[in-house]
Amino acid sequence: MDSPTTTSGKQRADSEPAEEALGRPDPTAMEQAERVASWVYSPIGRAIAPIRGWWQRDVRDSIDQQAVIAKIASESPATPRYIFMTTMSAGIAILGLLLSSPAVVIGAMLLSPLMNPILGVGFALASGKQKWLRISAKSLAIGSIVAVGFSALIVLVSPLQTVTEEIASRTRPNIFDLMVALFSSLAGSYAMIRGREGTIVGVAIATALMPPLAVVGFGLATLNWTVFGGALALYVTNFLTIALTATVMARLYGFRTTLSSRQGWFQSIGIFVVFVALAIPLFLSLRQIVTETNGTRIARTAITAAFPPKARISSLEIDWDSSPVGITATVLTPEFRSGANASVTAEVERQLGENANVSIDQFRVGANPGAAEQAELARARAAEQEAATERQIATMTSELALVAGVGKEDVTIDRSNRRAMVTARPLDGLTLSGYRALEQRISASVAGWSVQLRPPLVALPDIPVEDGKVPDSATDQLHLLEWAARRTGTPVSLAGPEAPVAALAERLRSRGSIVVIEPDGPSNRIVTSWTVAE
Repeated sequence: MDSPTTTSGKQRADSEPAEEALGRPDPTAMEQAERVASWVYSPIGRAIAPIRGWWQRDVRDSIDQQAVIAKIASESPATPRYIFMTTMSAGIAILGLLLSSPAVVIGAMLLSPLMNPILGVGFALASGKQKWLRISAKSLAIGSIVAVGFSALIVLVSPLQTVTEEIASRTRPNIFDLMVALFSSLAGSYAMIRGREGTIVGVAIATALMPPLAVVGFGLATLNWTVFGGALALYVTNFLTIALTATVMARLYGFRTTLSSRQGWFQSIGIFVVFVALAIPLFLSLRQIVTETNGTRIARTAITAAFPPKARISSLEIDWDSSPVGITATVLTPEFRSGANASVTAEVERQLGENANVSIDQFRVGANPGAAEQAELARARAAEQEAATERQIATMTSELALVAGVGKEDVTIDRSNRRAMVTARPLDGLTLSGYRALEQRISASVAGWSVQLRPPLVALPDIPVEDGKVPDSATDQLHLLEWAARRTGTPVSLAGPEAPVAALAERLRSRGSIVVIEPDGPSNRIVTSWTVAE
């Protein structure tokens, strides 16, 4: 094994930070020796001397510190492989989050290489290697930006942009999340120090980092700043916890440091302060979650007590941000209880100690066994049908906005009459018949809905005249003219032979259109145009 002041040729070739991290003499050895001597001869020092001796002899001295630092430092830079694997991991993670599939999210963790640079940050802090710290921090920053950007790109092109349960669970960090990061870092640091690192340790650390990063990308893509801020807070919490825990583990195992005694104390105090600063808001967040969970239990118990034993709560929603607290529930019951709202409100206010606004929708079901289940199944089917209708409306709105060249907010949806309306902007090269074809295509895709696309005032078709009348071959032109006049509501002027013009004017007026007859038209066709008031 190489001496403490040299490295092997392979280690030099691994990376520049590895060279700096290895083989440097400790400039504060005498100072540390004096402190150790004074501690050893104190009463407490003598009492724990056997434990310290065992730790020094059997644990710390058995570790090849140079090999550990060389391995971590050589894998800290942002190599092309690191960037590629981070990108792929982020892509799988955001798809798993959108699908609300924990299995897919876990699969993404198998690819994530975030363990190496974040442990590099922790060990660089412990050893005082500033250059190694900069390289590791830069690598982690690049990986974070790549993960967020790629996740946001996938969300932008994805038809699924709803906040799933998997996404929502990563927007409210609490003290338990800090503990997950803490245990992950302890496992990762121990495995690296003892030479037992493996994929599963990387999964543990990536679990605390990659899903929050993917959710940050989701919040950025959807401009949902609540999701963005919550996930970013969780990521920063986990990152700091993992890095600082790795620092503590490295110092506990006696990794050499170029820090002076004074700098070491400042570092220890700083780590303690950061942990406290993270723990306080996370503890308050957990306390709020516990309060809300307890409040939900109180509300559920109060509602259950207000109805017969065979009644069932179909849904329960609580708005904790409103004042008073809003509680909305749906109950399937064999008999109505007229005073349910009042009794539940009184009980909830008594136990919560704050005002509440309770609204309970009661649905009567039979008293026979399974009646409540059947009613709940019917409600579930109705809810699914409603969700399908909403998806149909969303698709129709998107298509109408696209073909009309406008935003989705410009599409008018009349749910009661099942009608959708939009006014199209002029599109280069698109004729009146093209607008009608677009309307017909969308109408065919949404059964049961009336789709009305109001075209711009582009050129109207002229109507041919043969033997003093409009021939049957002009049926398409007539229908197009009628459609355009009906959709726009704009007066149409006609100029041509007197008898055909009069017949066409009567036909249009009978369909509610306004017609203006112009003199001196051609004899072989009816010239049609829009009459726009100046």
